[in-house]
Amino acid sequence: MSVMAKAYPKEFRDDVVAVVRRGQGNASQIAKDFGISEGTLSNWLKRADIEDGNRPGANDADRR
Repeated sequence: MSVMAKAYPKEFRDDVVAVVRRGQGNASQIAKDFGISEGTLSNWLKRADIEDGNRPGANDADRR
């Protein structure tokens, strides 16, 4: 039986990423504070870096 990932609103994801980028704690604690897994936060950070052009990869606009 597989578990379906919970969909989080983009605004929430962006807010969490901003907290990490401002250095308001370590990623592990921030993930716990927001009730998400460290893996989820890591994925959001990678995606945000791609979207901002700081990391190579296909952004959301390229995937459409």
